[in-house]
Amino acid sequence: MVATLQVENLETHFPSRDGIVRAVDGVSFAIEPGEILGLVGESGSGKSITGFSILGLIDPPGHIAAGSIRFKGEELTTASPERLRQLRGARIAMIFQDPMMTLNPVLRIDTQMIETVQAHEKVSEAAARARCVETLKAVGIAAPEERLKSYPHQFSGGMRQRIAIATALLHKPDLIIADEPTTALDVTIQGQILYEMRKLCRDTGTSLVWITHDLSVVAGLADRIMVMYAGRIVETGPIATVIERPQHPYTRGLIGSVPGALPRGKRLFQIPGMTPALVNLPPGCRFKNRCARADAACDAMPDLAELQPGHGVRCHHPFGAEPLTLAEARS
Repeated sequence: MVATLQVENLETHFPSRDGIVRAVDGVSFAIEPGEILGLVGESGSGKSITGFSILGLIDPPGHIAAGSIRFKGEELTTASPERLRQLRGARIAMIFQDPMMTLNPVLRIDTQMIETVQAHEKVSEAAARARCVETLKAVGIAAPEERLKSYPHQFSGGMRQRIAIATALLHKPDLIIADEPTTALDVTIQGQILYEMRKLCRDTGTSLVWITHDLSVVAGLADRIMVMYAGRIVETGPIATVIERPQHPYTRGLIGSVPGALPRGKRLFQIPGMTPALVNLPPGCRFKNRCARADAACDAMPDLAELQPGHGVRCHHPFGAEPLTLAEARS
């Protein structure tokens, strides 16, 4: 079976006055049909730039400096702008964190959604409208026939995000890149969206890359998780394995900082220090200045080594096989 998406040694760079910003540095992964991959990391880790790189949405002077991106066997890094336009929206969809990156503020919702359908399929306006109505229902928009006639400013931020998600689902694409799309939604609607996304992937074989900093969302949604730090993958594996037995100190710190796991009144755990600037990076492990386990060996960059089938970690001192405890996570 051909993977829906195959990324190999992807490097995305941004020139600056101080040097080259290596926002994505040697990232490799694959995602199979129907699989949900959670891409996790704090702000500045490179996870959103990875998603934009896949769709060819890197603005100059930023550029893909090296690597391969294959969608169902087709190389995207050398694809023409016209070919990328054919794929975007139809076969590959992006859900942005800010819905106003998707919605035009001066056009009615029906104009925008119907145009999205007809841009890739030769269907009547009535058929396109009916599909829009059904998709809006699926994401929890009440009275969708009436709301189609509204403008974006007539919706709340959360409802605009649901419309952006519905627009991405119109063609039941083979691949969806979702960049923190439920951040602005309340818990009830968030649960409904996650249910619809899981159902879509299960029923149609759509692959989903869910970009987020929220481990609690990924834990209930993804089949597999990939943790990024400072432009590189530091741990990857099946969701249950990584959550229960994280091997990288950064992954353990992320899990230990989840508020829901703390006793009432307990101070939140915080990973010490800051993410390093991604320009003129020193050699070695990029987490070493924030890691209690760092030693001289960490002055050399560790490889992403597979500790067991499907579970890889980029660390000279991975943790053992014992499950994570809250005391360990916060030590």
